[in-house]
Amino acid sequence: MSATQKYDLVVIGSGPGGQKAAIAAAKLGKSVAVVERGLMLGGVCVNTGTIPSKTLREAVVYLTGMSQRELYGASYRVKDKITPADLLARTQHVIGKETDVVRSQLMRNRIELYVGHARFVDAHTIDVDEPNRAERVTISGRHIVIATGTKPARPVGVEFDENRVLDSDGILDLKTIPGSMVVVGAGVIGIEYASMFAALGTKVTVVEKRANMLEFCDPEIIEALKFHLRDLAVTFRFGEEVTAVDVGSAGTITTLASGKQIPAETVMYSAGRQGQTEHLDLPKAGLEADNRGRILVDDNYRTKVDHIYAVGDVIGFPALAATSMDQGRLAAYHAFGEPCKGMTELQPIGIYSIPEVSYVGATEIDLTREAVPYEVGVSRYRELARGQIAGDSYGMLKLLVSTDDLRILGVHIFGTNATEMVHIGQAVMGCHGSVEYFVDAVFNFPTFSEAYKVAALDVMNKLRALSKFRS
Repeated sequence: MSATQKYDLVVIGSGPGGQKAAIAAAKLGKSVAVVERGLMLGGVCVNTGTIPSKTLREAVVYLTGMSQRELYGASYRVKDKITPADLLARTQHVIGKETDVVRSQLMRNRIELYVGHARFVDAHTIDVDEPNRAERVTISGRHIVIATGTKPARPVGVEFDENRVLDSDGILDLKTIPGSMVVVGAGVIGIEYASMFAALGTKVTVVEKRANMLEFCDPEIIEALKFHLRDLAVTFRFGEEVTAVDVGSAGTITTLASGKQIPAETVMYSAGRQGQTEHLDLPKAGLEADNRGRILVDDNYRTKVDHIYAVGDVIGFPALAATSMDQGRLAAYHAFGEPCKGMTELQPIGIYSIPEVSYVGATEIDLTREAVPYEVGVSRYRELARGQIAGDSYGMLKLLVSTDDLRILGVHIFGTNATEMVHIGQAVMGCHGSVEYFVDAVFNFPTFSEAYKVAALDVMNKLRALSKFRS
């Protein structure tokens, strides 16, 4: 066996968190190694999660002509018979390009890439096991970042067969587009896939044991999304639990605790995610994971072992690519004593359903619970010239504004470009700006961004009426 190679930082996992930790340390002049399993460069984000699912969404929106039907009629299609091959061609193209980007970034920053499964030998030493090669490599790091991410959780007693009963990874390998589908779990991933398949013409039933879905979002926005999905023939079964899934030659039958039975060609489970820590031999490094495979960290992403950090989905909430990137960077800075501000409070949430949902800041429920006085300004896309041009008559933007000092407390958007648009509100909120900025700003016309000005004027008109009444 060759001598152990020593590094300032060893990163396990090359997803958004691991990649940014490695690059941040390399920029500080440190020697860095990244360990990644074969064919998974870029992690789950690039290969089976964020990038493929968002590319799939883009392909669905384009090929179905969804966004053009307002203008050209409900029967409008770009392609009549859409096959999984059509969808996956685009997905594979993007995955290939993204993997290249990650590889070139690591090379450019002189980061050593080891392919294989990482296992702790002790708190500083890691074995890299490549099943296809006879040799085992051992490396050691003065500091270590664990960024192994997650995989779909698989409930006990459910027999996944990669054909009829799938999780969100298996959904990317479907051989045909199913005529009907049951989605178990109305979390972000469940709703994103439910809306994609509904757009493709699949008859979707969503089963969720809670009384509602996406409860962290603004209720009015979620109502609009539910209305839209029902319009695409999605059936919601809230407050219902799955007790059995039976698979036959013709498809599946999903049985609920209430006695209802739902026939469908395919069942997709979206039952949360499980940290990928079982193969790491954490106890040898003095660490352990909880029952969901997650690792506990402090505010600087340091585990209970001083020189070992963990970032990204493997540490739990919020488990977003965007936050993971910053966590990785901050962990590397902290490890090497580089001064930094820490994670910003103001983080946007984006849900890539069809149509999109995005928000930043507080919801009306938060503000009401905390007794913060606020006023609401709304702009509807159908009143914007851009909305008419793009064929989006259902979109809306909602501003929550403090009645005390006119600060913007929250921005909630439903519709085309929501995940892009939210950053305008985020920037103004981050600079502690008031709604008056939007009242005075001149926006390009016609744009969706103009919705901010319309909503801001709506708020100011309401506040003017209030001040008249008081005077």
